[in-house]
Amino acid sequence: MTVSENGERAAALTLTSALVGGINVIRVTGLLDATTRDQFADYLAAEVSEHGPEMALDLSGVTFMDSRALGLIVHHWQLSTSAEGRFALIGVEYAKTKVMWITGLAQRLPLYDTVDDALAAFG
Repeated sequence: MTVSENGERAAALTLTSALVGGINVIRVTGLLDATTRDQFADYLAAEVSEHGPEMALDLSGVTFMDSRALGLIVHHWQLSTSAEGRFALIGVEYAKTKVMWITGLAQRLPLYDTVDDALAAFG
């Protein structure tokens, strides 16, 4: 948990999902680091169990991402593509997800600006 400006406790990571155009869109808000990795991993596993490996991760609300979270994202990208499914990352901001560029994965992962852009690419 983190503390907001007014002193209230705020969630370090919030995860929500919705089916949009037949694709499970998971919105990620907050920190993706060692303190939230298990929560993120458990949530993604539950979503795959319920909806299958196809997914779009909306990362526009991410405030920071570390290499552990990126490894989990890569795992789900590989899971989806090995099942011949669709996978997308949406709203990725360099300043908050530098690890994607440092590792060179930003050039390999399917990045889109908006949910609509990702759905259009899916066809």
